[in-house]
Amino acid sequence: MKKIKTIIVLSAIIILGSCIQVSAEIQTGENQGTKNNKNEPTKVVIGRDALSVEESDSAVNVKIGNRGLTILESVEGPKFSLRKYSNDTDWDQEDNDREYRRRSRFRGHWAGIEFGFNNYGTSDRSIVLPEDINYMTLNSGKSSNFNINFAQLSLGLGRHIGFVTGLGLNWNNYRFDGNNNIIKGNNGVIEEFDPGAALEKSKLATLFLTVPFMLELQVPVHHNHLSLAAGPIGALKLSSHTKMVFKDGDKIKSNGDFSLNMLRYGVTGRVGYGNFQLYGTYYMTPLFNTGKGPGGVDLYPFEIGLALTFND
Repeated sequence: MKKIKTIIVLSAIIILGSCIQVSAEIQTGENQGTKNNKNEPTKVVIGRDALSVEESDSAVNVKIGNRGLTILESVEGPKFSLRKYSNDTDWDQEDNDREYRRRSRFRGHWAGIEFGFNNYGTSDRSIVLPEDINYMTLNSGKSSNFNINFAQLSLGLGRHIGFVTGLGLNWNNYRFDGNNNIIKGNNGVIEEFDPGAALEKSKLATLFLTVPFMLELQVPVHHNHLSLAAGPIGALKLSSHTKMVFKDGDKIKSNGDFSLNMLRYGVTGRVGYGNFQLYGTYYMTPLFNTGKGPGGVDLYPFEIGLALTFND
């Protein structure tokens, strides 16, 4: 604040001093008597470049000494940025136009972090499992997923519509509700495992690399926007393991493939306001290889949760 006051005082002294020089320049060759071109920037200079104002179609630049304020126009309202200039630096219209284009381009919502819950259902979309595979029933409130979407590419069709793709890591914890776990039995078929002691918790954990391809639509609302996106998603399994924690504190972790599908695909979608999103994903590929699931039943995984994206 002190710096701003000092700049204002100095500007007033310069303006009121005996060496006041006011020049207005229209950079269209006006000095040669040519007709003004409305597309050219207008520049007003007071003093020896002590105070200058330059206006163009996309930005207004105000410079006092070596400090400057740039105001960029956009659909969502004005954007402000402060800049510092060296003594021989003039307004760079190309930089302003580049900044304006950056703020005006389409930016989707994928990169960020997500937390939610996961489960699976039968081919008839029911999470109530057949009696003979009750051991696969999950504790829904403790079966969670965590995602880190670390790469994003936005392909704009317009300012508020375009395609979004990228890469992410998807951790799933399937927390069993019963006092059991699972093993890969004969011919790779998943079977129930009885630990022979009371368990504190028991789960199957997986890690997948995910690749979405969504069409996203954005609707400007109060200097922000509502967004709606949906499309296919593919995933590659990176690792899997089971874990049991006994009531006496002992733990057993077993790595293996557990007849899980190496590749899977499905559909994903999200809706949100600004950088906060509600997402959901359903995979049309069974969790286990066909014919290898528990009791020969195919189980289809899904997840739903909240996301915080970093598209800005």
